[in-house]
Amino acid sequence: MTDPATLHLRPAAPLAERVLLPGDPHRALTVAQALLDEPRMFNHNRGLWGYTGTARDGEPLTVQATGMGGPSAAIVVEELIDLGARTLLRIGTCGALRAGFELGELLAAESVIATDGASAALGAGPRLTPDRALTAALTAGGARPATALTTDLFYDPRADAPEAWLRDGADVVEMEAATLLAIAGRREVAAAVVLGVTDLLATGERERIPSEDVEPLGLALGEAGWAALERVAS
Repeated sequence: MTDPATLHLRPAAPLAERVLLPGDPHRALTVAQALLDEPRMFNHNRGLWGYTGTARDGEPLTVQATGMGGPSAAIVVEELIDLGARTLLRIGTCGALRAGFELGELLAAESVIATDGASAALGAGPRLTPDRALTAALTAGGARPATALTTDLFYDPRADAPEAWLRDGADVVEMEAATLLAIAGRREVAAAVVLGVTDLLATGERERIPSEDVEPLGLALGEAGWAALERVAS
């Protein structure tokens, strides 16, 4: 059993060194049911559902929700590392800023532009690089390389923000990757990011993925994340 001294995560099962990190607690449950043999609830405190079980290679794997945004993700990631996590892979969603992306497409973040407050407070520079081996494993599995940008706001009133992000080289926008990478770098653990496109934003109008396709996309993200972990371990 892991150390129960963390303030927000209350472990009710062992933690694996390998952790998949969806933002959504319901995605954590869905992915855990698909990937794990006999998943046990690792955490339910504060609605941040997490599960540990045996992965297909016979070794432990944890799937733990981070919640939305950098501040929530920072708490979860810090406490997971305190409890023994050593490889962290975000399986999240994003909006495509440029034309040429498709709803439901899987992307491997090869670079992350940090414009969020949490990573800035952590001392991160303007760009962060995910673990190269994990990112290569994601792309080998079919995820398309892309540059992600992390922001604090889902409903952003700044009409000029997307144009500035495009000038900086961003392909897609999301809300947690920079925080994860900033903490992973400081704590010396491996971390990477795979994203599913749920919104197309290039025209200035949001085109959203159909609701019935959200759960299959979450499962595809889990499978892609697991395949990358397995590929790196082999």
